[in-house]
Amino acid sequence: MRAWIDGHLLDDPDGPAVSVVDHGLTVGDGVFEAVKVVDGRPFALGLHLERLQRSAAGLGLPAVDLALVREGVDAVLSGQDLTLGRIRIRVTVTGGPAPLGSGRGEHPPTLVVVAAPMDPTPDTTSVVTVPWPRNERGALAGLKTTSYAENVVALAEARRRGATEAIFANLAGHLCEGTGSNVFYVVDGELRTPTLASGCLAGVTRALLLDWYGGREVDEPIGVAEAADEVFLVSTTRDVQAVTRWGERELPVGPLTQDAAAVWSAREPELLGR
Repeated sequence: MRAWIDGHLLDDPDGPAVSVVDHGLTVGDGVFEAVKVVDGRPFALGLHLERLQRSAAGLGLPAVDLALVREGVDAVLSGQDLTLGRIRIRVTVTGGPAPLGSGRGEHPPTLVVVAAPMDPTPDTTSVVTVPWPRNERGALAGLKTTSYAENVVALAEARRRGATEAIFANLAGHLCEGTGSNVFYVVDGELRTPTLASGCLAGVTRALLLDWYGGREVDEPIGVAEAADEVFLVSTTRDVQAVTRWGERELPVGPLTQDAAAVWSAREPELLGR
């Protein structure tokens, strides 16, 4: 692993680096992006940085210096053996050092870029619906923030129940998203996914797949998706990943899932290094 913070590459990425009063540490006041690296080139880095900027604005953080972020990305990749499989970059921007409590301080934000090897993602996964709803009307809805404790609890519950991803409904009872994924499902031969009004994250992979392959954005009760003919998840690290079990219900890897995965594999190289 290699880590870069505020313009400096760390000699020891596991050593002390961030202030103990950094607002990202004390109250989760921060935003982040995860970017995969394939064949030495970041995938869709520009799209991820655009979303990082939107998330920062939504949280009330200053505009992110994207040129500086790219400098950090180049720095952490320069020391990696780019021939050894896939690598993940994580870019994090926090509110910087601040007094203990919710109020921000006068310090500039903290910018962290880390690169580390990424384990291969299985072709299929299993999911469960968790009982805690997403708040589609909340201040953080649709933002990619570091306030992930809700996801930690939900994913632990999913693993306790023998699954690898947790699926949320929202306050309206409609399908929303997973802890780190967007959900697509097939009903009567039609590919569907929740709208952004559901409170789900505006996933980069989600948007690209809708553009490259299609599908209808619709908000409907989560039970419709739970009874769907096919289900798959998408995310930066998952690409298109078939769901073969939702709760106790087994699911096939159906034709639309296979087609979507094939289209993704064919078009992914278009955004390597961009």
